[in-house]
Amino acid sequence: MTDRPLWQLTATELSELTRAGEVSATEAVRASIDRMNEVNPALNAVVEDLSAEAIARAEALDEAVARGGTPGPLHGVPVTIKVNVDQAGHATTNGIEALKDQIAPDDAPVVRNLLMAGAVVIGRTNTPEFSFRADTDNALYGRTHNPWGQHVSAGGSSGGAGSAVMAGIGALAHGNDIGGSLRFPAAANGAVTVKPGLGRVPAWNPSQTAERGILAQSMSVQGVIVRHAADLDLAMPQLIAADPRDPFHVPLPYRGYEPTRPVRVAFTRETPGFDLHPEVSLALDTAAAALEKAGYEVEEIAPPELEDCALTGYRALLGEVAALMGPDIETHGTDDLKSIFAEYYRQFPPFEGVELLKAMARRSHFAREWSLFMQEYPLMLTPFLPHPFFAPGRDTVGAEGVRDVLGAALWSYAINFLGLPAGNIPTRLAELPEGDRPVGVQIVGRRWREDLVVEAMRAIESEVGSLAPLLWKRMGAAIPA
Repeated sequence: MTDRPLWQLTATELSELTRAGEVSATEAVRASIDRMNEVNPALNAVVEDLSAEAIARAEALDEAVARGGTPGPLHGVPVTIKVNVDQAGHATTNGIEALKDQIAPDDAPVVRNLLMAGAVVIGRTNTPEFSFRADTDNALYGRTHNPWGQHVSAGGSSGGAGSAVMAGIGALAHGNDIGGSLRFPAAANGAVTVKPGLGRVPAWNPSQTAERGILAQSMSVQGVIVRHAADLDLAMPQLIAADPRDPFHVPLPYRGYEPTRPVRVAFTRETPGFDLHPEVSLALDTAAAALEKAGYEVEEIAPPELEDCALTGYRALLGEVAALMGPDIETHGTDDLKSIFAEYYRQFPPFEGVELLKAMARRSHFAREWSLFMQEYPLMLTPFLPHPFFAPGRDTVGAEGVRDVLGAALWSYAINFLGLPAGNIPTRLAELPEGDRPVGVQIVGRRWREDLVVEAMRAIESEVGSLAPLLWKRMGAAIPA
C-alpha cells in the first residue's frame, strides 16, 4: 500500500496495486471521483460526470477478478475521454450546441482499447468548438481553466484532458492531435504526452456520417496526456491494439529495434520568425543537459525545411477545412470562432484547387527529407512554442493574438504534416510577473518510434522531476514526504 492518496498515484503505480489485489478497482475509482468532485467545479475540465457508471464498472471488474478472472494491464485505472470521440451511449458534442444530442452508437477504437485493458471512464472532458483552437472555451460548456491559475490558458483542443489529469482527476486523460491538440494542453498544464505517429492508434467515430478529409486522416492521431512519462509506456501498448474499423492502422509492436547507442539527438533553439524567450531557452538547456547526463549525444543542428513544411501543411489543412467544414462552422460556430477562422485564413491563406493538390503531394518531399535526417538523428529536441504559454482567449485578440498562438506553433503542426511522433515534457516553472507558467520542450522521433521519444522523456524526468506535487500543494492538497 502507499501513504499517498490513491488519486495522487501514477497510472503505473495504481495498476501495480490493483493487479496485485492490494487496492480494488472500486477504491481506485472512488478516490479519483472524490478528487473530481473536489476540484472540477473550479476547473470545468470534466463536462460530463460518469461517476455512477464508473463505480458500477469498477465493481464489476472487482467481481470478475474475485471469480478468478485475470485483471487487464489498466485494471481499475481511472481515465477521462474527450467529448469529440465516441463513447457508446454518450453525446459526441465536439463542443458544439448542435451536436449535444448526437449519441454515439458504439465506442471508438481508442475507447474500446482502454476498456479492454481494464480502464474505467470517470468523465468526459471539454474541447473548444469543432476542436479547432489551442484554447478551450465554447458556448455549450464554457471555459476550462488551468489548475495553475486563470492567468494562463488550459490549452486546446484537449484542454479539458490536460487540466483534469494535472489536477488529479484520473491517471490517464484521452485526447487527440491534428495540429497540436495533445501537446498544447500538456505544455499549458505542465503535463506529459506523446503525439503518436500516423496510423499508430486506430481511429474512427461510429457516429460520423461521412469520412474525414484525407489531410485530417493523415494528420490527426489519438493519444493520452499523463503526469509522468512512464505512464506512456504503460498506456501506449494498449492504445495501439488493432481495430479493423481503421483500415490504415499500422500493426507494429510498441517497442522497436534497439537503436545504435549512444542515441544521437539533434537540437535546435530556432522557431523561424520568432525570438526565443529566455525561459524557453532555459527549459531547452535543462532538457539537453539531462539527456547528455543520461548518455545521449546532443548536437545543435538545423532541421530540414521546417518553416516551408509547417506553412505548406497548415495552409493545406485549412484548405481542406474550408471546403469540408466551412459550411458547418458558418452555420454552427459562434461569432468568436468565425472571427478566429477569418484570421487563420488571413495569416495562412488556404490552398485551393490545383494548389491544394500540389501541397498535399509535397508532403512526401518533406517526409522524405526528414526520414533521411532522422537516419542520422533518431530524436530531435526542439521548442514547442518560442515563448511561455499564453493567456486565455489570446487567439481572439486579432492578428497579434492568432500569431502568438498558432503562428508561433510551427514546431507543432509541422510534425502532424510529417506524421512523426512527438512528445512534450515540462522542464521548468517560469516565475513571471503575470503568474507562474510551466515551460516544456518537444522531442520529435523517428517514424513509429514513440518508444524512443518516451525513453528520452523518462531520462529528462528522472533528472528534473514532475510538476504535479508542486501543483497539488499549491491547490491545497497534502503531499506526503
